[in-house]
Amino acid sequence: MNPTIRRSAALLLTGALALLAGCERPPVDTVQRGYRGLGMIELSNPRIAQQTIADNQSPEATPPMPAGGPPASAVFKNVQVLNDLSVAEFTRVMVAMTNWVSPDQGCAYCHAAGEDLASDSLYTKVVARRMLVMTRHINSDWKTHVADTGVTCYTCHRGKPVPANVWFRNPGPSAAARAGNHAGQNTPAPQVGLTSLPYDPFGPFLDQANEIRVVSTSALPTNNYHSTKQTEWTYALMMNMSQALGVNCTFCHNTRSFASWDASTPQRETAWYGIRMVRDLNKDYLDPLGPTLPPIRHGPLGDGPKVDCATCHNGVYKPLYGVSLLKDYPALAAPAPAPAAAAPVAGVQPITVATLTLVKVYFATGRTELPGDAAAALDALAKAHPGQQLVISGYHDAQGGAAQNEELAKQRAMAVRDQLRQAGIGDQRIVLMKPEQAQGGGGGDNPEARRVEVSLK
Repeated sequence: MNPTIRRSAALLLTGALALLAGCERPPVDTVQRGYRGLGMIELSNPRIAQQTIADNQSPEATPPMPAGGPPASAVFKNVQVLNDLSVAEFTRVMVAMTNWVSPDQGCAYCHAAGEDLASDSLYTKVVARRMLVMTRHINSDWKTHVADTGVTCYTCHRGKPVPANVWFRNPGPSAAARAGNHAGQNTPAPQVGLTSLPYDPFGPFLDQANEIRVVSTSALPTNNYHSTKQTEWTYALMMNMSQALGVNCTFCHNTRSFASWDASTPQRETAWYGIRMVRDLNKDYLDPLGPTLPPIRHGPLGDGPKVDCATCHNGVYKPLYGVSLLKDYPALAAPAPAPAAAAPVAGVQPITVATLTLVKVYFATGRTELPGDAAAALDALAKAHPGQQLVISGYHDAQGGAAQNEELAKQRAMAVRDQLRQAGIGDQRIVLMKPEQAQGGGGGDNPEARRVEVSLK
């Protein structure tokens, strides 16, 4: 054969192989997601699926403990979450959490050797407590996304102290690479499939709450000022969600009209709630933990780790393929209601509920002065939670003049605030809420209408 022809044939063969390198070789499975003829088909590769299935196996649950026995809070000190469990069930959940999060380090991951288990000297214990509150919040308040399947610590951690799929605020490329303002584009990043789409799909949509838009709803752009650049940011987020769930666009959208909700699949609504759930978790639970974390856990801009869809989903459309550990650990859902207890006429009552209310201060009838034991309790509270925001909520009765009652609650809350200031808490860490009406306030003296609560934000 002529050498020139041979070289040309080799080049053609090399080019053909390069083109085919991005294609899936048979067999490829398909699932019809919508009406025929609309291209609403999910493709899957059984060879890739085998590895994905192996990566999303759930651990076996230990059998639940028999009911009864003393509550954990009566035996252990400083139990601020899961205090509604018996000692036996509390211990079972703690063992499970250790295996889910730190199987190699065991209890030493949260508890310093030689110290009382009640000690909060390790930041990991403070973080773990807050993550327990967050897990209960997800399972009880975000059923629109997690339904009754719910989540546990294992959903994200998979045996690692820090989940594999977390993100930090992205400083972007260097100044030299940014010359000309590329609007975040042409900086291929793994989180957008190494495409030319904007490299950060998280900041605008999962940290902030920018609108996720693509097309106008009118023929003329009279009321639509969303640019093509903004559309590309949306595509970057969609690309990331597609990777996170191991699906393509047709999992949520009808390809006839991506914008149409009427023609979309039910999964689109679930995803809508999921985006808002992630924003909620990042804003109210993870970002506030930043000051508690050591520098080694911070990102390049000094923030702590945050979550996105991949944190839970890990490449599959349902975390762990829909297997629920929550049914074996119902304590990680909403806590059982605590029995009503008689409140003191005036004084301080430490409490331990899932919202992480830290202390209740009960005032004497008609008075705004702090009760005698309040100062010491609030000083200890300030030392126990350095760097975190404290929310102060005053309550009042429904009986009598509304304006007078609200003013009394406000003055009591301000007395608590002033004591926290004296304990060294700066104003930037204090959130003073509007006075609220106590529940169940009827006739007679209602102690709950004389309280001020201090909670972690």
